[in-house]
Amino acid sequence: MDESLPKSERLCGKTAVVGLFEHGKSSSAGCLRCKYAIRADQDPSRIVVSVPKRHFKRAVKRNLLKRRLREAYRHQKDLLGPSVDILFIYTSTEVLPYETIYADMANLLQAVSAREMQVTENQKDV
Repeated sequence: MDESLPKSERLCGKTAVVGLFEHGKSSSAGCLRCKYAIRADQDPSRIVVSVPKRHFKRAVKRNLLKRRLREAYRHQKDLLGPSVDILFIYTSTEVLPYETIYADMANLLQAVSAREMQVTENQKDV
């Protein structure tokens, strides 16, 4: 099991992120909310992480939370299939421990994976 997060698994570019906001579906769990879109190709899933400056004025706290989000995703990315673009947004107003973020990330990834399975089954039926 590869637990790295290479550049190919990071969502880059303004058009890709704007497309997620316009056409993506939403889901939330605990301190996290996500926008996701399922792609047709079989490239690896790509993520982007956001922690709002409105809630955390100091960059040190925002960077800490972004590291925790990426780490939680990295350890559990096998729950998710290929070809999904995801934007994770941290919604809590306080710095939560890693274990809480990890559990919420697991719930989100399972929800997105279930939705992805439904979409692929529907595409096979057609």
